[in-house]
Amino acid sequence: MAGGEGGEEPNILLEFTPTWIVAAVCSIIIFISLVAERFLHYLGKALKKKNQKPLFEALLKIKEELMLLGFISLLLTVSQGAIQKICIPEGWTNHMLPCKEELEEAATTEHFSSAFFASVLSGGRRLLSGSGSGEEFCQRKGKVPLLSLEATHQLHIFIFVLAISHVVFSVLTMLLGGAKIRQWKHWEGSIQKEAVGDAPRKVTHVHQFEFIRDHFKGIGKDSLIHSWLHSFVKQFYGSVTQSDYTTMRLGFIMTHCRGNPKFDFHRYMVRAMEADFKKVVGISWYLWIFVVIFLLLNVNGWHTYFWIAFIPLLLLLAVGTKLEHVITQLAHEVAEKHSAIEGDLIVKPSDDHFWFHRPRVILYLIHFILFQNAFEFAFFFWILTTYGFNSCIMDHAGFIISRLVIGVIIQLLCSYSTLPLYAIVTQMGSSFKKAIFDEHVQEGLVGWAQKVKRRKGTKMGNGSAGSSHSSAEPYVKIQMQKLVGQKEEGKSGDADTDIRMN
Repeated sequence: MAGGEGGEEPNILLEFTPTWIVAAVCSIIIFISLVAERFLHYLGKALKKKNQKPLFEALLKIKEELMLLGFISLLLTVSQGAIQKICIPEGWTNHMLPCKEELEEAATTEHFSSAFFASVLSGGRRLLSGSGSGEEFCQRKGKVPLLSLEATHQLHIFIFVLAISHVVFSVLTMLLGGAKIRQWKHWEGSIQKEAVGDAPRKVTHVHQFEFIRDHFKGIGKDSLIHSWLHSFVKQFYGSVTQSDYTTMRLGFIMTHCRGNPKFDFHRYMVRAMEADFKKVVGISWYLWIFVVIFLLLNVNGWHTYFWIAFIPLLLLLAVGTKLEHVITQLAHEVAEKHSAIEGDLIVKPSDDHFWFHRPRVILYLIHFILFQNAFEFAFFFWILTTYGFNSCIMDHAGFIISRLVIGVIIQLLCSYSTLPLYAIVTQMGSSFKKAIFDEHVQEGLVGWAQKVKRRKGTKMGNGSAGSSHSSAEPYVKIQMQKLVGQKEEGKSGDADTDIRMN
């Protein structure tokens, strides 16, 4: 046994631990792990059975994140001994502390962990036998360890809590946002019922359309400011109305699939959002950099975690305002060019309405917002369960309450307003997403695209790249006609084959 010092309880090595204890603990851990693995396995089978390929791919993404967490856990466990033997001058640990320490505490073991988190040792507890060897190793050199064993363990737990929180909050956002979007399904149903083939086309003054009345605020500098203010306010109530849905749906169909007026736009929109969920649920490399920067800036007196709570809120308001303003721009384009319209009001989708002419930028911003919000909640619950509510890292009670309120507002606003706006407004770009095709059609498109690419590469190698392009184009159109014809067979007439892929 390894005896403790200063009244500490001895740390019992594995070789002196009763076998029934080792077997019981391992059995419990293995059982819980197998239950979790089987749950994810059967969930994946259920999604595949229901042809929910986008959600199945999102589940695979979650498994990748869990594998990454497992690797991080293994790396921290294996390297904790080596980290303890990295010695630094004691003076380096007196700068950029998350909590201030009393002078008499500086000589104790707790001080060595304060280079990362304050009060980490919690009375000098040890995780493994011989954990003080790193400290003794550095003390003989007149230095201190870079990171204590207990601090490494707490860091390990924080990373795990952060990743799990991000997945949970992302799933919650998609469920709440999806529930909001499903409320639009009856709009799609009523449009399908009212659709007629050759109805008489009447001329209507442009301002008689509800879509124009709701969004067109005149021409000039004052109207521009008014339209932005209106877009900012509208995201908080009725972000998408029935006239908005009907108009944007018709604009999408007339641009991308004119030959199929009964195209199920709602189903396509839901499939596209499910495909984007795979991106949202993951933790990209730049988000990990974000975590490292915030941990670095968690310095006593800076109130960093209070100020960073405003970053996702401001970004979310900016994103919601921009999405609403895209709808306003669509209305302005029509109102400024026409005084009267024959037939239905048709808007023209374009990438020019979005930041950097890329609708997908909105998805990256939503991804960052959800991760930052999950970071706030994960950090709060981790500190609460590890150090308690009165810990100095918690900061003032007023700051804590404000951060939690802001986090709840972000979660609700993103779920019920911003995400549904994103789902429909980003379809107003110049191109469509592959979710417009069914699964078998997507696979067929990928197949003939690869064939064309191989044929083109072969001909370019023979010095006939120019003829390859001209010969591949008819082939592509023929295949598109076949695949789209298979998709629309029994639903509508001939589909327009002049479709642009995203």
